[in-house]
Amino acid sequence: MQSSKHATLTWSNLLFPLALVLFEFAVYICNDMVQPAMLSVTREFMVDAAWAPASMTAFLAGGALLAWLTGPLSDRIGRRPVLLFGVGYFAITCLATYLVSSIEAFIALRVLQGIGLCFINAVGYASLQESFEESAAVRVTALMANVALIAPLVGPLAGAALLELAPWRSGFLFIAGLSLLSLLGLMWKMPETVAPSHERLPLSNMGRDYLKVFGQSRFVLSALCIPLLALPLMGWIALSPVLLVRDLHMSAVEYGLMQIPVFGGLIAGNLALAVVADRWPLGRSALVGMWPIVGGLLLMAGGIMLSATPQYWMAAGMTLMAFGEGLAFGVLYRFALMSSDAAGRGTISASMSMLSMAGYALGIELFRQVYQAAGLAGYAVVALSFSLAYVVVARRMVGIAMAERAAPAVEEGKLASQGA
Repeated sequence: MQSSKHATLTWSNLLFPLALVLFEFAVYICNDMVQPAMLSVTREFMVDAAWAPASMTAFLAGGALLAWLTGPLSDRIGRRPVLLFGVGYFAITCLATYLVSSIEAFIALRVLQGIGLCFINAVGYASLQESFEESAAVRVTALMANVALIAPLVGPLAGAALLELAPWRSGFLFIAGLSLLSLLGLMWKMPETVAPSHERLPLSNMGRDYLKVFGQSRFVLSALCIPLLALPLMGWIALSPVLLVRDLHMSAVEYGLMQIPVFGGLIAGNLALAVVADRWPLGRSALVGMWPIVGGLLLMAGGIMLSATPQYWMAAGMTLMAFGEGLAFGVLYRFALMSSDAAGRGTISASMSMLSMAGYALGIELFRQVYQAAGLAGYAVVALSFSLAYVVVARRMVGIAMAERAAPAVEEGKLASQGA
């Protein structure tokens, strides 16, 4: 049965988002917790440390593999059964880490684990947006992001501490346990937000739906804002073990501590968005967030070029950038999801997920290649280029979305004055 939308946030209707965010936390920490362990992984499998960023690239590539199926499938049989299956599947792939014995098998398993992302973005967040009215949906998305962001905040520190106490594989046992706990919560509190049609799912129909969605330039540009916004931070997550530990000779614990201000900035930005979501016109926070995004990356670039201790300038610049990202992300996600009516929300959300995950994987690989060729300066130039491209695209798309939302209010005002 399809659930009604919630206009306000209460402890009762927050239990579903909390169970969902626990799964999201488990999936994200599966990436962030393993990053400081990657040098140990490469040593165990006797391969070069250049394999380290490949773990994150493979994980994100997996996030683009099945979203094309999970979204439309959830439109037809319901969000709830698809998400519950995904949580159980992810827990099994984490336990399978104990079976790998080569770097190739490990990277292949990382792809399979990354498929867990398909269920979060294409199914879980679609269900969340359908469960709440617009301003409440933006607020709960921002609040959820803060819980999910504990993963990149504590993940590096937890991964570094784990290496001192236990083999790196034991972290995946912990992640599987979190996933199973989330599964219990979702079985208890997840509502069904669509009326399942139980229609057949022929590939030809799915293909036509995706062609309609990707044929709309407004949707493509709106969805592109998300990877362009997030890639500087994603590049930092993927490369910072190599940047800070191998090349700048910091310890694993120092590397973990360097993540605290960066993700603290992201959490602060999400909290600020939750506060202003009911006070500002939807979209204004994304425009305001452009200033710390570009300013932070300019600060990082300047520190890399001019300072003998670039790591501290890098962390400061990424902290500012992350604050701007937090102000913008929840709004941009909502705008992109609502930018098209060409298909069901599951298909649209899946289209967003595929575009984002493919963009992340390609962008991180670009970061890796440029860093190998041009060092820290090249890394800074790529990060700044992504942010400037984001500003160009986002200014246009947010302006269009805000104008559309303002138009009905203006029309109502004209009608009221005419009636008076």
